[in-house]
This record gives sequence, C-alpha cells and structure tokens, in this order.
Amino acid sequence: MAAHPEGTPCWADAMFPDVEAAKGFYGELLGWTFDEGSPEFGGYTQAFSDGKAVAAVVPRMPGTGGPPAWNLYFATSDVASAAERIRDNGGALLMDPMPVGSFGTMVTAEEPSGVFFSLWQPDAHTGFGKTGEPGSYCWAEVTTRDVERADHFFCSLFPYEAKRMQQDSVDFTLWHLGGEPVAGRLRMTDDFPPDLHPYLNVYFGVEDCDAAIDTVTRLGGTLQRGPLDSPYGRYASVRDPQGAAFSVIDVTTTAGEMPRFT
Repeated sequence: MAAHPEGTPCWADAMFPDVEAAKGFYGELLGWTFDEGSPEFGGYTQAFSDGKAVAAVVPRMPGTGGPPAWNLYFATSDVASAAERIRDNGGALLMDPMPVGSFGTMVTAEEPSGVFFSLWQPDAHTGFGKTGEPGSYCWAEVTTRDVERADHFFCSLFPYEAKRMQQDSVDFTLWHLGGEPVAGRLRMTDDFPPDLHPYLNVYFGVEDCDAAIDTVTRLGGTLQRGPLDSPYGRYASVRDPQGAAFSVIDVTTTAGEMPRFT
C-alpha cells in the first residue's frame, strides 16, 4: 500500500549539469544538507531538512538537453495499474514501470497537455519526510494552456475532486483528496512567455519570501514573478542559476480573504 493516499504529491527531484553547484545553491537557500549520493543509482543525492528527506538532486544523464526542471512524484499503491490509466486517458509513458532497488517503483509520463510528472509506488522509501515547513515541499500547480485536457486527465488518473476558483480573472482549480486540497491547476495566460512549455510548478517553503529572493539573485538565480501576497502566503517564482524553475513561499505571511471554490 502507498504510504500516502493515491494521488498525493510525495517526492521531488531534479537533474543538474553541475550537482555540486546545485547543492551549494539549495543548501544556502533552503538550508538543505545532502548525503554522499549513490553510485549504484547514478549519483542520486538526497537532500535533508532537519534530518528529514525532502528532495533529491541528480547528475544529468549524458545527451540530455534543455534546462533542468523539478520533477514531482505522485503516490500510487499500484504503479502498473496507474500506468495503464495514463495510456487510457491520452498520456504517454516515457519509461515503463521501473523498480529502484528496494526503495520503490517509478514511472515517468507526460500528460496530454504536455506536463511531465512521475508516479511512485513506495517500498523502503516512502517519500517526503516532512512537508509544509521552511526547507520542504509545500505545494504544486500544473501550469498549462490546455486546462480542459489537464483536468480530465488528472481527475481520471487519481480520485480527485476538482473545485474551481470563483474568480473571472484567474482560471484556477484545486484538486482535493478526502476533502483536502493536494495540488492545483493554473491556466497559462498571455503573461507567460509564448514558448514556455507546460510544467509542474513546485513550491518550497521559506521563512521569509523577500529574503529568499535576495538569496536567489545573489547566488546567480533570477526572479521570474513576484513577490506576491495571497491568503495562502507570500510567494515568488524564480529560477536557479542552472535554469530550474520553482517557487518559494512563506506560508505564515498571508493577506486577503480566502477565495471561494465550487
């Protein structure tokens, strides 16, 4: 059985041309420490916050192009069955289900609107050691132009209940499990670069959003959007020095009333 309910975001990792540089950047920004990496698994290097596993950085495989990107894993108790649902609902498997030693089994896929993601059926490695705190995963949003296909796909893959924000200026939907929101879906508008590929925007918690932005830019990263205030926290979208996009959020600094969803 999955350690997390089916469809819950449970892990994140990213491949980098320079893993040591990535460790330096995220170590200073998010306070992460790192293990030695596993030669058996291509130098896969786990990151820790307060001694708890929160993510991993990985050396880029030879021949891989494009900027690095954070990859989000969703929990499943049956990765083979979930892989069939991916195919049945118009997605594409980039790899067949693959055991990762004694840690678990994974598959990586692309959903019909173009967003890449992974599934994780855990064994010894159950996923995030903590979430929702500074230095750890806090949230994720599927960010795409083809929201109808994305909504249909993910709500067919997982037992999500979709609830749309009652606000005309933003096309935003929350996906719920057991009555609790676990991820969001945001429509790309003209504010997004026209050549930007749909992606999963992963949010990491920080104690102070503005201080985090200063750290990002001081270390050679860039601010893409924000900082912005919301009822959920003060956040900003950034890129690290190697080009990986993500967001930082201070969930303790909130502003405004919670939006309504139906």
